[in-house]
Amino acid sequence: MDKFEEIRPYQDHQIRPVLDRLINNEEFLGSIARFYYPRLTSLFPGLVLRLAKSKLRGQVKGVKDVKTMQDVIAIYMDKMIGETTTELTHSGMDNLRPGRNYLFICNHRDISMDPAFVNYKLYHAGHGTLQIAIGDNLLKKPFVTDLMRLNKSFIVKRSQKGREMLQSMVLLSEYIHHCIENGENVWIAQREGRAKDGIDRTDPALLKMLAMSKRDIPLSAALRQLHILPVSISYEYDACDVMKADELYQIETNGSYTKTDDTDIKSIVTGMVGFKGKVHVAFGEELSITSDDPEVIAGQIDDQILSNYQLRDMNYLALERLKQDGMIPLHKVRGLPDGDDISKESRRKFEKRLKAVNPQLLKHWLFSYANPVMSKLAVEQANEGLSENSEETF
Repeated sequence: MDKFEEIRPYQDHQIRPVLDRLINNEEFLGSIARFYYPRLTSLFPGLVLRLAKSKLRGQVKGVKDVKTMQDVIAIYMDKMIGETTTELTHSGMDNLRPGRNYLFICNHRDISMDPAFVNYKLYHAGHGTLQIAIGDNLLKKPFVTDLMRLNKSFIVKRSQKGREMLQSMVLLSEYIHHCIENGENVWIAQREGRAKDGIDRTDPALLKMLAMSKRDIPLSAALRQLHILPVSISYEYDACDVMKADELYQIETNGSYTKTDDTDIKSIVTGMVGFKGKVHVAFGEELSITSDDPEVIAGQIDDQILSNYQLRDMNYLALERLKQDGMIPLHKVRGLPDGDDISKESRRKFEKRLKAVNPQLLKHWLFSYANPVMSKLAVEQANEGLSENSEETF
């Protein structure tokens, strides 16, 4: 009996039947058609659906197992990267030891593209691809669940309560340990939900969850078994930046933000097809865990993610505008860098994007790009302070 059947990705024998089901799912085909060809779909829905079905059938004709599914996804990624990025770079890949599997804990900016870019770099470097943690809050439609589980995603059940939630968290912890022990790499976000404000911070509750199936040993020992390696992903442009700013504005203004059934699907597709500019994936170093305090371990992860985060002109220009407009408190301005080396072309692009943003959303939009500068600087200053204290000790 497969105890992980409800949450694990689809296995080899399930791939073809699920694909055949998707090819005949009119809701799925309609979602694709309406996004890419909204007017044509409204005028000739039957024709567009038949064309979409025919094209999809041809694209997945040779898929028969997990590996061939990953090969097809890699082709899609090549196309997406060519159309939506100007540069995709990585660093720290030499930190990965051959034959070792890792739990990659990553900052979270985009629902599907964060793990996709990490996966892409691992795939082309000859490493095993990822099993990807995804919250069930995103799986409101059966075809979305199928798509995610086809791409080696496993389900984090966040919608449960009480005892059921506790049991699902134990099972999740057990599954992640099972993956690492059986030759699989795993990706999980450093906290629930994307960092819509640009502040990357690890939730200590995540670390407690990871150890829930190993309660007979100390937290540090349980986490060391997972070979945790922080990953930092940075986008020059966040394809969902305006959508995120709108959500934050609604929460600030109305006290809440109401999602529709299509909100997350729109975010997923926008993140995929939206322009991202330069993207960098930075692999850190495997954590050396000696503390049993989840707050301390979360701080270790944050230090690496923020230290390895690659800032762009866009980040400095957003910070510059916030300072000019007096939107950063004076006590936070001291020590912040100025964008003295920013090119005229970068400024032109920034102003163009700025003008397209609703003035009501401007503050949240700017902070989403400026906060990484302030967070990275805070880590650097803290590390410098530790270094100075260490030198004084000697």
